[in-house]
Amino acid sequence: MAQVFPGRFTAQVNEPFVVFLIGLRINRFFAFSKWVPTARAMPPMLRTLYQNPEKGFLGGYTFLYWRGVGMVQYWRSFKDLERFARNPSDPHAGAWQRFNQLVGADGSVGIWHETYLVEPRHYEAIYANMPAFGLAAATEHVPVTGH
Repeated sequence: MAQVFPGRFTAQVNEPFVVFLIGLRINRFFAFSKWVPTARAMPPMLRTLYQNPEKGFLGGYTFLYWRGVGMVQYWRSFKDLERFARNPSDPHAGAWQRFNQLVGADGSVGIWHETYLVEPRHYEAIYANMPAFGLAAATEHVPVTGH
């Protein structure tokens, strides 16, 4: 069980960073042959990112929503994120190619992402009586000081 930190904490980030939201939506539940391979493409990507922090991935967490699964990711820079996405020797390029061949535009599976560049001091992160979570787990988890 994760350690709970009593009191109020925040995330401290002194450089610009990227928040990347990515997900999959199952549009046709019984199209298992389409959405299962799409969903199975994410674990090898995450394994590569966690094993190679030099690629710029800082951390993230997965969540479920109606008809899908998503992930909030934190990256050191947009350049790092784009380099990982486009590098043919990283697992994303092959997964993207397989998705386009298997699913294409048939509507059985939806995929989405949103990318946000965040400047230092242009974000708020408050965690009360929580384990290190979200941005604070991906960067620096510090007590809140002041108001």
